[in-house]
Amino acid sequence: MYRSDVDPLESESIPSQFPKTLDIATVSVYGLAILSAGLFLFLPLVNLLHPSPWQRSLGLIHGIGAMLTTVIVAYTGHLAFPLLRGSAKILPQMRTLTFWSTVITALGIATGNLAYMRYRADIQYGGARAWLKENSPLMQYVFMEYHEFSVLFTLPLGVACTWILWKYGDSILEKQNRPVLTATCIGLMAMMFFAMGGFVTGLGIAKIRAL
Repeated sequence: MYRSDVDPLESESIPSQFPKTLDIATVSVYGLAILSAGLFLFLPLVNLLHPSPWQRSLGLIHGIGAMLTTVIVAYTGHLAFPLLRGSAKILPQMRTLTFWSTVITALGIATGNLAYMRYRADIQYGGARAWLKENSPLMQYVFMEYHEFSVLFTLPLGVACTWILWKYGDSILEKQNRPVLTATCIGLMAMMFFAMGGFVTGLGIAKIRAL
């Protein structure tokens, strides 16, 4: 009778050479997430391929500023949900993130104003605003008006939330300061909403008519 040289108990202790299904799924999910994030962050660099010299310069600068603003503000707004539930361990991180969100938001608005000067040029100079008003007025009067004003709300919200979090410190989690904590978290969520909405509408406008 044929006898195996490896004892059955010993063979069970030898690790399998093939990855488990769960390991394959985990690697695939993380790989797709990293690839998606990389492609998303690469988006502003597409301006370098644009035929317009204004879009290659101003569009690239504002694109990078808007991208950084959206990522940082969205991450901060995401953490506002556990903070609203009273999570004390993320409070120091929230103070730092809210401060830097406000700073980067100011830089994003500054780069937006730089691009906006070119946007307001006359149609004979290739101005996007004049072209949109003549060819796609709905885009100008709905998307662009929302884009212009909604992103400006992020700065005062960021300043107010930063001041509150640093002024109250850890005491903001106390029961008597619950309304202040709630208002601050709602402000951070609104800041995230305006930043993401401004980013999406900006992309839509640039898709129809670039600088």
